[in-house]
Amino acid sequence: MLNIQGLCKSYPTPQGPLPVLRGVDLELGAGRSLALMGESGSGKSTLLHLVAGLDRFDGGSIHVDGQSLAELREHQLAAWRRTRIGLVFQQFNLISSLRVADNLAFQARLAERHDPHWEAELIRRLGLGELLGRYPEELSWGQQQRVALGRALAARPSLLLADEPTGSLDEATSDEVLDLLLDLLAGSSTSLLMVTHSPRMAARLERRVVLHNGVLLEPDEV
Repeated sequence: MLNIQGLCKSYPTPQGPLPVLRGVDLELGAGRSLALMGESGSGKSTLLHLVAGLDRFDGGSIHVDGQSLAELREHQLAAWRRTRIGLVFQQFNLISSLRVADNLAFQARLAERHDPHWEAELIRRLGLGELLGRYPEELSWGQQQRVALGRALAARPSLLLADEPTGSLDEATSDEVLDLLLDLLAGSSTSLLMVTHSPRMAARLERRVVLHNGVLLEPDEV
């Protein structure tokens, strides 16, 4: 479902280009889960942003569901991202002026894929029924994270990208959120690529890789 070949990305500095990704190869099948690990500054978030089409890469290729991202213009990329990708970040990026119910439906409505039955199922399984009329500022961090998960999954994306989704939560709440996420993805065709610093959290996913010196390695190769 996700196929990355020879991916390269550098950033300009006064001393010249700084290579961050140096020929990354990665495959992730439909309905599978993968933890992306690595030290701070290794390029994990950069890789996720490239896969999400939030930034352009210098070389190589990214295909999601057979679609080459390099072939899409900016407006096409934005439309593709709305319908095919779900994003969950450590900073939840909920819309402060919208109540929980509208935050949940926001992405699916933009994608014209709003499904009231699936939304109701998400609300039930995420335990959000009593929170629908609240604003994000009235929620705990754990509650906000559950809303962010629901919003990302409401449009049934092909690929869910999660960047340290439980990094700001305590251990017990982190476990609860990941339990919910994996339960919601079980049996679906949505693939999960999750950045995490936690070996404990990474061990919950089907596969783990480490980004080191700009390339991906298996954990025992680092």
